[in-house]
Amino acid sequence: MNKTETASESSDRVVEAMLDEHAQIEEAMADPAVHADPGRARSLGRRYAELGRVVRAYRAERAAAGDLAAGRDLAESDPAFAEELPALEAAAAEAAEELRRVLLPTDPDDGRDVILEVKAGEGGEESALFAGDLLRMYLRYAERMGWSAQILGATESDLGGYKDVSVAIKTRTAPTEPSEGVWARLKYEGGVHRVQRVPVTESQGRVHTSAAGVLVFPEVDDPGEVEIHDNDLRIDVYRSSGPGGQSVNTTDSAVRITHVPTGIVVSMQNEKSQLQNREQAMRVLRARLLAAQQEEADAAASEQRRSQVRTVDRSERIRTYNFPENRIADHRTGYKSYNLDQVLDGDLGPVIASAVEMDEAARLADGY
Repeated sequence: MNKTETASESSDRVVEAMLDEHAQIEEAMADPAVHADPGRARSLGRRYAELGRVVRAYRAERAAAGDLAAGRDLAESDPAFAEELPALEAAAAEAAEELRRVLLPTDPDDGRDVILEVKAGEGGEESALFAGDLLRMYLRYAERMGWSAQILGATESDLGGYKDVSVAIKTRTAPTEPSEGVWARLKYEGGVHRVQRVPVTESQGRVHTSAAGVLVFPEVDDPGEVEIHDNDLRIDVYRSSGPGGQSVNTTDSAVRITHVPTGIVVSMQNEKSQLQNREQAMRVLRARLLAAQQEEADAAASEQRRSQVRTVDRSERIRTYNFPENRIADHRTGYKSYNLDQVLDGDLGPVIASAVEMDEAARLADGY
């Protein structure tokens, strides 16, 4: 902003640019050729929904401001209209605040779908069982939200838990608001989740503490968003194995892909076809690379994603699930409730809402 430009004028310029972009996208989306490319259409739809919030808030603010100006003019000539001014002023102030709120810098990935990974950590078999509980919680939550979920790959433990599992969670239709996207809700789940309960392997009835880690990545709509060169990939194939290490396939259908420049490794073995396992592994790899690129490009996103799992260590916990007290506590937001059984059955909304509210309050406090 130059020295002679006011904050209001700067805001007006930002809004005007958004209105122009909204109109351009609206025109582009009317072109049938755009919808021949599902990835591009989804990306444009996500941005269109994001800008739509600003367009609606701007129009409401302009209308409220116009009503207030007209009311003041009428009040000058007819004192009877003065009685309506307080209500008009309140409506204009509310509309201006809503516009300010939607102009807050938002996460451009909010409307994206996600790849979510759950990994067992400290606690051995008990941690793997808890990883299974977390997976079930997210699948139930996705069901409540009307989303679809697909397990991409999993390594089961001997007692039926998961050493690690990857799941793709998607909206069935493009969200009308970015805040309705999967990433907008589940991005706060990244981190270490601690459980306190009596393990099934405990014969003395003692409460143990173990942990599982959750990683969440925005999914790539269009493979062209992330540049991957074939020469940068090392692809190994091997036979799939089940709990205990026994072979569950007589062919080399499992795939391990290593992205040499970053060292990211993705393994898939759930599908019977090597080609299918490779496609699933590439899907996860693109999501991880997108997150890595955004960490480098955006300091704020970097801080957010670094708060996810670095090592599955109890000291980095974001949330505790206490079974004896039926209590769940989020250590970032201060949220606490005694309905753990319901939360694990997918009633995760209030827990996530506490994180959304904390995030929005922090951005408002930053002075935007």
